Amino acid sequence: MLDAGALAVEVSDPNEGALGEVPVYAEPGEPGATLWPISRIAALFDESEDVDAACSRAAATIARSLPVWEARAVADEDWVRATQKQFGPIRVADSLWIVPSWCVPPDPGARNLILDPGLAFGTGSHPTTRLCLEWLHENLAGGETLLDYGCGSGILAIAAAKLGAREVSGTDIDPQALMASKANAIANGVVASFAAPDALAAATYDVVIANILTNPLLLLAPALAARVRGGGRIALTGILATQAGAVIGAYERWFRISPWRAADGWTLLAGTRLDDIRGAP
Repeated sequence: MLDAGALAVEVSDPNEGALGEVPVYAEPGEPGATLWPISRIAALFDESEDVDAACSRAAATIARSLPVWEARAVADEDWVRATQKQFGPIRVADSLWIVPSWCVPPDPGARNLILDPGLAFGTGSHPTTRLCLEWLHENLAGGETLLDYGCGSGILAIAAAKLGAREVSGTDIDPQALMASKANAIANGVVASFAAPDALAAATYDVVIANILTNPLLLLAPALAARVRGGGRIALTGILATQAGAVIGAYERWFRISPWRAADGWTLLAGTRLDDIRGAP
């Protein structure tokens, strides 16, 4: 559909929101990864596009007959305001909130993370981000050095700084994520440094936190372990409950690690670096 001229395409469960909805948890490329038995495709076209011809081209490209479809006009509206309506303050704990810049903090005396949705992952609404924020809130005592690996919007690094971490760093392979993290740190009045992985200083940290996905976490196990000081802690998520065993197996060479908490099918693993760093890189 994109090759045929669509500006954007969404694939979803046609039973979304109904009793027949089927949750699908899988990473692209994983064995057995699939969508739904029947998928609904929604494509957005410019009003000047011949949608009938575009759909026919898309079907012909994959040598399939054109499925039943319908076209409707999308009314113009204030898309910025419409987007803002989807996001409101999120309570992580009594003393920790995520608040979009256009909202009044429900508790002005709490630690409020001012964060707007953007191009980088991490608004606090996803279960894995919430798990990380809860772990930071319950486990940081203050004075720690911390590395947020795969920082996205910078939300975890910023939360750590607000929770008393002494020195906070973040890294991401996406330049837009690094830009977003730096801007969000400034907006929140916290000091944190952000750099690409190959530009990180050679240092170990009291805490390393990574909210990525299982496959990258498996590949990064030696690199992340090398960033945690002896006796330091690691928190990992982006892990489905069914994948926890594989991740534990990849990290137990360096850590005493186990599930800490789960939410909506996702698990956060927390571990302590072994003082005896047998086989560490």
